[in-house]
Amino acid sequence: MSQGALAQFLPLILLFVIFWFLIIRPQQKQQKAHKEMLASLKKGDRIVTAGGLIAEVVKPEEEYLKIKINDDTIVRLDRGYVARKIETA
Repeated sequence: MSQGALAQFLPLILLFVIFWFLIIRPQQKQQKAHKEMLASLKKGDRIVTAGGLIAEVVKPEEEYLKIKINDDTIVRLDRGYVARKIETA
C-alpha cells in the first residue's frame, strides 16, 4: 500500500476510533452494568419498570420476576422490562 493511500484512509480511521470511544464503548459498559443488575435482583429489592411502575421483587425466576405492585397485586414481569433498581440509603 502506498503512502498516499494510507494518508487518504487516516481521517476515516481516526473518525472510527473517536466514534468507538465516544459512542460504542460507553453503551457496551452500560449494557453490561444493566445485565449484572438484572442478574443480582433478589427478593425484597425495589425496582422501577420500563412503564414507570415502582414495585418490589417477590420472587426472582429464570426469565421473569414476580413483583408486588401494592398489597394485593402480584404480577409476573419479564426481566427485560426492569429499568433500574432503587437503591435504599
